Amino acid sequence: MKNVFINTISGFMLIMLFQSCTQIMVDPAADPASWTARTVQNEPTDSLIKGSTYLSVATRVYSQTEHTTHSLTATVSMRNVSKVDTLYVDQAEFFNTKGKSIRTYLQKPIFVAPLETLEIVIHEQDQEGGTGANFLFDWRIKPGTNEPLFEGIMISTSGQQGLSFTTQGRRIY
Repeated sequence: MKNVFINTISGFMLIMLFQSCTQIMVDPAADPASWTARTVQNEPTDSLIKGSTYLSVATRVYSQTEHTTHSLTATVSMRNVSKVDTLYVDQAEFFNTKGKSIRTYLQKPIFVAPLETLEIVIHEQDQEGGTGANFLFDWRIKPGTNEPLFEGIMISTSGQQGLSFTTQGRRIY
């Protein structure tokens, strides 16, 4: 009976080991390379309201002193909060702590369907942004439409320690 119990436990642990080693699925919407299909082909002919939004993000945070930092994964969400109208994002530019442009995510304007969310993921190993990284988004909407929502979720887990926080964008134009 003791051997049956040990074999059952060993089998269960083996299954858990295999399940924990499975490959993590990546959401294609979080990959800017997949946004080609979202490129705006025919610019809307009606007048659209233009806006710009600033979003702070961090790829590192200080811990204990200014000499110790923790790396973070940042998920940047572009949310269309309209139930009926399309959002157009013309620019998504990432800046580091010193205000230097690191990369531009869009080569051409893209659309975000009603109530859809698109994401940019900055991997934990990507430390170019630093503690004071930020994004600028240029966007367009139809008059009378709710403005888009831009959010950042930063997270890190190591051992039994976890750290997470969120930020929301602020319209600057």
